[in-house]
Amino acid sequence: MKNLKGIGLLLLANILIFVTLSITFTVLSEFVLPAFGIDIRGSIGQQDLLWAFVFGFGGAFISLAFSKQMAKSMMNCQQITQPRTQAEMLVFDTVRKISTRLDVKMPEVYVYEGEDPNAFATGPSKNNSMVAVSTGLLNNLNENEVRAVLAHEMGHVYNGDMFTTTILAGLMNTFVYFISRWVYRQVAERNPMLGFGVYIFLQIVLSFLAMIPISWWSRRREFVADRFAANTVGKEHMISALQSIDRWVKGVQYQYSTEDALATMKISGQTRSMMQMFATHPPIEARVAALQRL
Repeated sequence: MKNLKGIGLLLLANILIFVTLSITFTVLSEFVLPAFGIDIRGSIGQQDLLWAFVFGFGGAFISLAFSKQMAKSMMNCQQITQPRTQAEMLVFDTVRKISTRLDVKMPEVYVYEGEDPNAFATGPSKNNSMVAVSTGLLNNLNENEVRAVLAHEMGHVYNGDMFTTTILAGLMNTFVYFISRWVYRQVAERNPMLGFGVYIFLQIVLSFLAMIPISWWSRRREFVADRFAANTVGKEHMISALQSIDRWVKGVQYQYSTEDALATMKISGQTRSMMQMFATHPPIEARVAALQRL
């Protein structure tokens, strides 16, 4: 589970749940129930848009509801409740002070094993969230840079980024379901099994294509979180943190890609070439330049 691949934990879970729900429903309504003399296909055809909303937003919100549990299990996170080291004290106190200033419930704080200097935040709401940092972040950044990274993650929490991403994912799911069902009906009239095969194919392909606008949104939110951190701890510290992460990445030739299951929630993650449209993070150079313009 820890090495599960995907463009982002929330998006991956959303796709799996949504596709499972929609395909299961189609099998039941089109094949299983008619075999027992229960035919609801006519009524379903008139309400496809309603079912598209139900399954589209249902899959997105289920993935959001379990986002913390999935992140903790995948990353083997260790919660900090009573800091025992100076590094743990730094992380815990920074999150506590920022959450108090923002008047939000303090997120659960975690540290996970990871060589890359990184961090992420997730959770159903700003009052039910978690912030996690890697051991690589604590080992490679100074205290002010760590505070800046934590402020960036608290910016995601305060702005409700995960909820907004869920709404966008639900909307994309709705279009995917509706289009897939419409094509299925056209093909199934001539060949039901071929229609079902086309339906599954479209569900999977369109679900991944739907990640393009979601990834675009993810890149935009990084700039907003950077600006939040700059206003909270000073832009020079946020710039320094990004530059330190960039030096580490280039020094070890580490590649952030769509293979990182938590890329969409982390502070740093980049893609190259034709996969740029799926990038959940803008280039660090662009982020630094935006901060310098503040």
